Amino acid sequence: MIILLTVVLIITSLLFILLILLHKGRGGGLSDMFGGGVSSGLGGSSVAERNLDRITVGTGIIWAASVVALGLFLKVKYGS
Repeated sequence: MIILLTVVLIITSLLFILLILLHKGRGGGLSDMFGGGVSSGLGGSSVAERNLDRITVGTGIIWAASVVALGLFLKVKYGS
């Protein structure tokens, strides 16, 4: 179980970094390189940006849950 949680933590960490870099910041971001800078400012953020937000939040929740679960499993296994 510890190995599985470690793999999940590594995958979600890398995905989390990628998703955060894809977000459009004040001065643009990596999302501009992939066509994200074409969206218009009418009506707030685009559908793609909202979906990117949702995926990022979901990844963050999975990441945080795996950190807590891994910590609990390691505490039980090694006792401290």
